[in-house]
Amino acid sequence: MLDYVGQAHRNYNFYEKFATVSKKKGKALKKEIESGFVTLPKGCHLHMEKQAKEYILRNINSFINNKTTIINKIKTFKLESEKELNLSNFIEFYNISIKDIYKTKNTFYRLCVDANIKDYVENIDEKVLSTAMVRLISTDSVRLLRFWINILKLYKDNKKLEVLTEVEERMLLMLHYTLYNKAPKDMGLNSIDEFLSRLYKNRLIYEEILEVLEYNLSHVKLSHKKDNLNYDSALEVHATYNKEQILSALCTNTLDKQYPLREGVLYVEDRKTNIFLTTLNKVEKHFSPSTMYEDYAISDELFNWQSQSRTTIESNTGQRYINHRDTENKILLFVRENNKEDGITNPYVCLGQANIVNYSGGKPINIIWKLKEKLPAKIASQAEKAL
Repeated sequence: MLDYVGQAHRNYNFYEKFATVSKKKGKALKKEIESGFVTLPKGCHLHMEKQAKEYILRNINSFINNKTTIINKIKTFKLESEKELNLSNFIEFYNISIKDIYKTKNTFYRLCVDANIKDYVENIDEKVLSTAMVRLISTDSVRLLRFWINILKLYKDNKKLEVLTEVEERMLLMLHYTLYNKAPKDMGLNSIDEFLSRLYKNRLIYEEILEVLEYNLSHVKLSHKKDNLNYDSALEVHATYNKEQILSALCTNTLDKQYPLREGVLYVEDRKTNIFLTTLNKVEKHFSPSTMYEDYAISDELFNWQSQSRTTIESNTGQRYINHRDTENKILLFVRENNKEDGITNPYVCLGQANIVNYSGGKPINIIWKLKEKLPAKIASQAEKAL
């Protein structure tokens, strides 16, 4: 029972309290309060009378970090902190998340320019790279971060790159598709070296990308594991990836184009790999009836999943799923809790390989998979919310 009868001090931070309860931030937290906390875990309920809700929403508005409040903080940072203004120092001093900065769809450099702290220097791809930073900040694969940092530093120092292996080229293509929304060939880029050259022309943003990658590397929270596929996918189990990174890692010929992925499934035939991208909390606003499947973790090893609504057991696709072990087809699961958070598309956590335990029904087929790697506690708690 939470009592809001007494008048709280105007600087009391309800934002942090409700963000902790609901695991939502920014506009997503406001929507959660307005809707009555519809995504709380099973058995939990939180109800507020109208007057208390309005008061708390007004309070929360004052604590949400938006473009204006961040620019104001940049203006006063040196005076208040007596530290050098850089991304890490700024985040630490004001105790904000890196996502708070990049959800503004601006680079930190551009925010500093708008605050009259730095001079403007033209970056040829500033518009597209500014919106791409929210995708970059979700990267937490230690292998990927270390490799990207190493390559970008070598290129910046004008040192000759070693001949890249096939998997290393794919890892750099993962970076390309994180930052750019077009295939390299569609941008007139015919090689990885041409991609790096194009990126380096955005000199100040290039430096900021390196700073973001180093920040992420120093803040990795979960230990990741090898996927143990019969080929090197460049992916790590329990690391976080966006859709573009997943497709770049697992599909071939992504220099020319990326594979289409509809309804969260894709079969990569030359690798005999089935890719399943699953969103646990499905809200009708974002999902059609044909994609409202029942997907959730039964335990830290078992995962309930439904196929597309048109798939029958007798179909080639259905047979490939239920007989995947006999035909040596791999099943790779990726999950995310919500489609979007605070207006930003969420990435997926790689759960790794899975084997079929049993199945039932048809149109859709209901399948229980056993994961080769157990879910960490943090991911398991999110995946079980859908129960």
